Amino acid sequence: MTSPASQPGAPVPVEATFDVVNDPSSIDAVQNRIIEAIERFEYPKASVFAMRLSLHEAIANAFRHGHAGLPATMPIKVSCLIGQDKVVMAVEDQGPGFDPASVPDPTLEENLERGSGRGLLLIKAYMASASYNAKGNRLEMVYRRP
Repeated sequence: MTSPASQPGAPVPVEATFDVVNDPSSIDAVQNRIIEAIERFEYPKASVFAMRLSLHEAIANAFRHGHAGLPATMPIKVSCLIGQDKVVMAVEDQGPGFDPASVPDPTLEENLERGSGRGLLLIKAYMASASYNAKGNRLEMVYRRP
């Protein structure tokens, strides 16, 4: 069995950066463009689901937490590098950043009723890696083809 990258006409890697404002249609448009590009590489449906959910959670967290108190017109940056064997997505807000280690573990008994930290938990579960820059305002997520 040959992989899509070794077949004639296989897609070339896609690299893109988007400025996204806190508007559902803007967010949906960017997410859809990235997912459509991922689907051209014929990733399994479960992989596409994992990447869509992770991207959605990262964008939601950037606006909800990173841009808390900032104007809705202030954009975040969403970037991607999509290839045959891996997808790298990054979400960067313009907020002051945070220490990811300070987010309570949502699986601990005392935190089960809190909504905080579940998005990060999902991202870490689905992605091969998820890391923040030193400031804590840019999340880079890497997904590797199973």
